[in-house]
Amino acid sequence: MNGPSVRPRRRVLVTGASGSYGRAVTHALLARGDQVVTLQRRPSGIASVTEVLGDITDPATLARAVDGCDGVIHLAARVGIVGSEADFLVPNVTGTRLLLEAARAAAVPCVVFVSSPSVAHAGTALVGVGATPATPEQVRGHYARTKALAERDALAADADGFAVVAIRPHLVWGPGDTQLIGRIIARARSGRLALVDDGAALIDTTYRDDAATATVAALDRAEVAHGRALVVSGGEPRPVAEIVARVCAAAGVPMTRRHVPFRLAHTAGRVLEAGFARLAPEAEPPLTAFLAEQLATAHWFAQAETRDVLDWAPHVGIDEGFRRLEAALRG
Repeated sequence: MNGPSVRPRRRVLVTGASGSYGRAVTHALLARGDQVVTLQRRPSGIASVTEVLGDITDPATLARAVDGCDGVIHLAARVGIVGSEADFLVPNVTGTRLLLEAARAAAVPCVVFVSSPSVAHAGTALVGVGATPATPEQVRGHYARTKALAERDALAADADGFAVVAIRPHLVWGPGDTQLIGRIIARARSGRLALVDDGAALIDTTYRDDAATATVAALDRAEVAHGRALVVSGGEPRPVAEIVARVCAAAGVPMTRRHVPFRLAHTAGRVLEAGFARLAPEAEPPLTAFLAEQLATAHWFAQAETRDVLDWAPHVGIDEGFRRLEAALRG
């Protein structure tokens, strides 16, 4: 009688491993015995990985990074709202195209492109939907537009012997996150935190470790999921006000009592974007039209298809996630 099958150890390239999410993906791969190669400009500081330092747009660097790999997880991207469209196009679109070319030339069998739900968000509510097509012509901001273009390129590269799958983790958060968590805490401490309307819009989020296991599952299930985009979340929609309040409680900072009507917030966001672009292009405005839309509009996603295709389910969830966040912030 045959014993249980043993999954072969794989060599996996992770780009963007120095961020909180990328580190979690790297540790998930290492924990199960895979060899990990990381690619970024500066050392990641992660033990037990092979580091390739360089630029995602340098073909020679990419060739070294993908050499001998059995899979690629591509997280590296320019995020945020500061910068010109060209600043985002080069790393997000050109970098992705060159990485796909390098992986295909090295006969890497599968690539997971980490995308974002913002690639299909044109400002209206998204309620219980799946991964609708990326629409770079309609989305808001340079980041979303360039990620939408890159996702299109990635899925177009899918072919026999070269499986490409795109996953869109929604609002990844956890200890060490400088985007969602860090910004809420910083604004609460400075007295600049406010809710748009009454904060009742439902959103779902993804705890960092759940996002990491979903990403690894996408790699494992690439032959099944290839050619598709899948939205990943914890599947527990909550009102924006509750999410913000729980972040503040975990950090021990006061929750805001300020509420700004959506029309005023949206208009102010447009004015601030234009003003900062002209007078302080390297600084991030405290509010944008896109952020106002995000805070006032429901966006949560159906997860049945994602969980079936990836054979995956979250193991941390929102309540345990906040317990871990509080322990990390107050420990």
